[in-house]
Formats: sequence, structure tokens, C-alpha cells
Amino acid sequence: MPMRALPALLAVAATVTAACLSIQSGLQRGGFPAERALWVAVGVVLVVAAHLLPALVRSHGWRVRTVGALLWIGCIAATCYGHAVFFLMAQKHAGELRAAAVPAVTAKGRGLAEIARDRADAVTRLARTNARRCVAPCAALRIERTSLAAKLDALDAEKAEALRIEAAQDRAAAARAAALADPVTGAMTAFGLPAVRADLIAGLAFAGVLEAVACFAWLLALRPASVTRAGAESPVTPARQGSNAEVTAPVTTESHGAAPVAPPVGVESAPVLRLPVVEQTDDVNRVMNAVAAGTLRATVTEIRKFLGCSQLRAAAVRKQLEPQPIE
Repeated sequence: MPMRALPALLAVAATVTAACLSIQSGLQRGGFPAERALWVAVGVVLVVAAHLLPALVRSHGWRVRTVGALLWIGCIAATCYGHAVFFLMAQKHAGELRAAAVPAVTAKGRGLAEIARDRADAVTRLARTNARRCVAPCAALRIERTSLAAKLDALDAEKAEALRIEAAQDRAAAARAAALADPVTGAMTAFGLPAVRADLIAGLAFAGVLEAVACFAWLLALRPASVTRAGAESPVTPARQGSNAEVTAPVTTESHGAAPVAPPVGVESAPVLRLPVVEQTDDVNRVMNAVAAGTLRATVTEIRKFLGCSQLRAAAVRKQLEPQPIE
């Protein structure tokens, strides 16, 4: 079956793209090199089968088309699953790159737990110092109280700085978590859909659209020749259409002056498929050669399958094979 240029270009582009997705998906799912190679081979075969099966089984009987439809559904399901694996892994890698771009906040100093222990010790010592009494002015006691109060102030400042750094770390962690999610599918979580499920649905949608485009493009590229030649066939005139059309022909006269002979009027004519002379001669020659070689039987059904044409066209070619009566 001849291929049409523009649909074939789109079909080849879609198939190559889908095959590349399957190759990448197989490389991501396999462990050892042999496993990856087998995953890649299975994915490519399923992609090609899913794209070409509808066009290949179109001209066969309903039994073959039924089996082809079941196989096509299985191939489409497996191919979409493989494409979804690729889309999910690609989204994950993109999220990791976006998260890595978020500046990290590092803690410079002690943690809150250590600061809390030192502060508790300072508060205890200050309380004991305040409980002591001196009869005479005691400079050592005042100095200890002042130093413990200053230490508490320093610990409070250190605690505030630790709290600020911890809050900055929390904000950075939230920013990294938001960067991991896809911007579009992340917005779908506002409708109550989990982010993981939204990514899976988006991946399956992309895979389904790609497979549909590829299958439809191959259907157009590998359509039968009779469909594309329909526009090139000669138009049917009213004299050929109507069952009660009047057939007219020029009146001829004998050379010896006899009465003119006119054809009958009102003769019913069945619709006849008119083929272009060049195409008709080419098809007749092909069929005659095949019949002479013994590879084809001169029946309408066999001729239709051999030429890949319609029933009317095959009947017209079969009629040309019949011996013409000698006048």
C-alpha cells in the first residue's frame, strides 16, 4: 500500500518519539545490562505493534480484525504504562534539580537542647546565689549574681538565634518540598487529588495522546489505494447515474443514402464503475500476469485482495479479463 507523504511524516515522527520513550523507560527499569536490553526490545516491539496493527488488519476479515483489536488494546496498555514510567521518572528528576536550586540553611552554633541545659544550670546557680545572705557587704556574692544574670542573657540571645535558624531551615525544607512537585500537577492538589496520583494521570494522558496520534497517522499513511484514487476517477455523468436515463448517440447514415439508424431510447443502464484508462490497463496487466503465472485466481474476491481495491473496481477488472466477442 502506498504511503502518503504528510501523514507518513507525522506517523514516523510519533513512532520514533514513542520508541525513544520506551527505550528510556526500559533503561530506567532494568538492572543488569541484559535486563535493560530486553526491556528496551520489548518496549520498541510493543510500540511498533500498537501503531501499525490498526492499519495492517483493516483490509482483513472480521475474525482477524477482532484478534488484532484485542492485541492492539494490550499493546496500547503496555505502551502507555511504559511511557507513564518515563514521565514519572522525568518529573522526579526535574523536581530534584529544582529542589537542589533552593539555597540550604546551615546551623552555626549549638542546638536548642544544649542551650536549654546550660540555661537551666545557670538559672539554678543564680537561684542559689540569690538565696545566700551576707551580714556585711559581700562583693563576691554580687559579682557571682551579676555574672550569672549576664550568662542568662547570653543564653537567651543564643536561643533566639537558634530559633531563627531553625525557622529558616523549616522554610527552606518547605521550599524544597514544593519544588519537588510539578507546578501544574501540584496545582491539581487544590481539588483534593494527591500529588502522586495527579502525576500518574498526567503521564497516562500524555502517553495516550501520543499513541492516538501515531495510530491515526499510520491509518492515514497506509490507507488503501482505492480510497486515494476515488478523486482521480472520472466523474459520473447523469446518463450513467439514472436508471431511466435516455441514452443518446449521434445519428449515422449509410454512404449509400439509407435511412438513419438511431439507438433505442429509454434503455435502462446500471451504474458502471469508470476507471481511468491508464490505471485500468495497468491493473488488468498485473492481474493477467498473475493469472498466467498461476499465483492468482480470476475471481472478483481474489482480484480485490490482490489489488487492494473496492468490489466494484475488482469487478470492472474481472470483466476486462473475459474474452471479447468477435463481431
